[in-house]
Amino acid sequence: MKHSLFLFDLDDTLLDFKASEQLSFVRTLNQLGHHDVTDALFTQYQAINTGLWRAFEQGDVTKDFLKVERFRKTFVAHGLALDANAASLLYLESLSETVVLIDGALRLCEQLAAVGEVAIITNGVDAIQHRRVAASGLGHYISFIATSEACGYAKPDSRFFDYTARMARAFAKPETIIVGDRLDADILGANQFGIESCWFNPGRQANQSEALPTCEIAHLDDLIPALKALA
Repeated sequence: MKHSLFLFDLDDTLLDFKASEQLSFVRTLNQLGHHDVTDALFTQYQAINTGLWRAFEQGDVTKDFLKVERFRKTFVAHGLALDANAASLLYLESLSETVVLIDGALRLCEQLAAVGEVAIITNGVDAIQHRRVAASGLGHYISFIATSEACGYAKPDSRFFDYTARMARAFAKPETIIVGDRLDADILGANQFGIESCWFNPGRQANQSEALPTCEIAHLDDLIPALKALA
């Protein structure tokens, strides 16, 4: 295997963010006194949240604005008289506790840590992502966590990857690979920075973007064989 630095996206690559997100959303609204959390309400929140994260990655909104605005817009859309600021605080607290691993994540990180350096690259909130990694059991195998909040720039901005490279014990582009589920952030970021990438694509979606992954897998257990084939 030629790679010695493995940069993993966190949400929906190592951790099942969709499962954690829904659990945390329901818990948050319950704590605010709203117990009728419908699928339509959660779906609306997801759409709003996704749009705001895209805006953040383009530099159009701040993360502090995003964290509250996603709830404010959801509550307005459904006529809910709930406190968006309180919802944001409760949600972030819950998110760090409702951690669900993607199948094979722990085993994979253990195997890769034995042959190189494993790190996390994420556009998530710094303190929350550190807590989620610690709660997941992955922390023992993770060398460092690079977050957009600590960096000041988000994937796919090359300045984020410059920041990440400086955190590594040793960095060489030919020996580094990014593994992530998002073509527009992880894979495109790798393309622009000049390093290899693996698209984690469990849904086997078609790639209709400009991003070009070096390889593609549908299950985390397939990563090591795919990397060996690149050597």
